[in-house]
Amino acid sequence: MSDGFDAKGPLGPVMERRRLLGLALLFAAGAPLPAAAQQPAAGRGRAPLPLVVIDPGHGGRDPGAIGRAGTQEKRIALAVALNLKARLEQARRCRVLLTRSSDVFVPLGRRIEIARQRQATLFLSLHADSAPGARGASVYTLSETASDSLAEALARRENRADAAGGLRLPSVSPEVQRILLSLMQHETRTGSERLARLTVAALGQQVPLLPNTHRRARFVVLTAPDVPAALVEMGFLSHPQDEAALNRAAHRARLATALAEAVHGYLGMRAAGLGAAEG
Repeated sequence: MSDGFDAKGPLGPVMERRRLLGLALLFAAGAPLPAAAQQPAAGRGRAPLPLVVIDPGHGGRDPGAIGRAGTQEKRIALAVALNLKARLEQARRCRVLLTRSSDVFVPLGRRIEIARQRQATLFLSLHADSAPGARGASVYTLSETASDSLAEALARRENRADAAGGLRLPSVSPEVQRILLSLMQHETRTGSERLARLTVAALGQQVPLLPNTHRRARFVVLTAPDVPAALVEMGFLSHPQDEAALNRAAHRARLATALAEAVHGYLGMRAAGLGAAEG
């Protein structure tokens, strides 16, 4: 499947509980409920397919990392995102939304809001960063403490894309926030860990991997408390071999194939009631 790149089902019990907790946060903050939530259950009809939000990193005035040959991270991320979107839509197992579908700047906070407002089932952020000596794909999930110095450095770099970005929680009492968020965050982080494991396994069948492939750090774009999320570094533009590979349509197609497999695996487990059963 060519990406045209130019380098220069019904809710399960876990998802229903997460939806209700999200509505409780909105209610506590005095915000209007989504229109769908105000309709009687009998009048909603068949539940829509789960929504997958794909987030091509950077964009517009923020090029992200730039390789030695001039390859821009924002262009690689968008090319793979569009390829992945086409594959997922062709399979008709989910709806797909991109946080950006062209070369525009989207603040980090807005990327999070897009997923939360649409009650996304999962959020996948795509990147191709720069780090001395690093090569291969890797996957990151949210943690207050970085798993290693590389993860910490990457999080600092990505978070600088929008100094004002981040999660804006409703204005409710600290006690209410603590109770509701702790319930959601436990389920969300468990789902994120499962998504990361599936993504690592799928990528490993298609492309070279960075050692210790699944890492953790506090990436701002992963901080939504109610949407399982992972950030994928598809390779490092600072490495000549990775940069050359990411400029090849065939390599980007392999990345999209692996990511689609991971998404379908997650959706399958979710449909079977297993999406956040571990912990």
